[in-house]
Amino acid sequence: MYTRPRGGTMLERILEPEAMDNELEALEYDLMDHAAVNRAFVEDFLRLHSGGWPVLDLGAGTALIPIELCERRADAQVLAVDLAWAMLRRAQAHLRDLGLTDRILLIRGTARRIPLPDLTLPAVMSNSLIHHLADPMPVIAEMERVLAPGGTLFLRDLFRPPDTATLERLVAQYAGDATPKQRQMFRDSLHAALTVDEVRAICAKVGIPPSCVRATTDRHWTIAWRKPPAG
Repeated sequence: MYTRPRGGTMLERILEPEAMDNELEALEYDLMDHAAVNRAFVEDFLRLHSGGWPVLDLGAGTALIPIELCERRADAQVLAVDLAWAMLRRAQAHLRDLGLTDRILLIRGTARRIPLPDLTLPAVMSNSLIHHLADPMPVIAEMERVLAPGGTLFLRDLFRPPDTATLERLVAQYAGDATPKQRQMFRDSLHAALTVDEVRAICAKVGIPPSCVRATTDRHWTIAWRKPPAG
């Protein structure tokens, strides 16, 4: 388990656009090497979630994580939601190429208003959505609302580094071989990210135990939570 150093003044949070609805950005994002991060996300999710479908993936982007999940679990079904048409168009092309259009349903929509009744879904997951939101609390509350008793909530995102030197080290380490545009996208995402303590404070306000939030790498936090069963 990674332990984040404490102390010091955190960087100011600088917001990114909520939706990456630009064809060039969608292409650059899709071409970045997400394989190891996506593989770790799905492995960690499946350690927590033993079954029950469909999974709701909010901010699914070009559907790389839903694809990874379906390739690992033959019974998996995913509702993949994203706000950006540019991302969804690339996702649709991936699903056609891989023959997964019957297992992954792409939905254009916002995570702020999930069009499902309370206590509906066996699992909700999201990767790298939260740092795009000016106010993530209503979105996390929506996730908790639609999650069925006993269901799995699994969220992962970047956390904001303590200073510019750390940020630039992370960019060099994890995007050093990327294009200039991809490096800038990663840099902007780190600047827009929340701290672990900020995520814990949000969880406490929506009824999710703050202890479920942990720094799990040198740049990621994770919420891993099973909602208590009914009764």
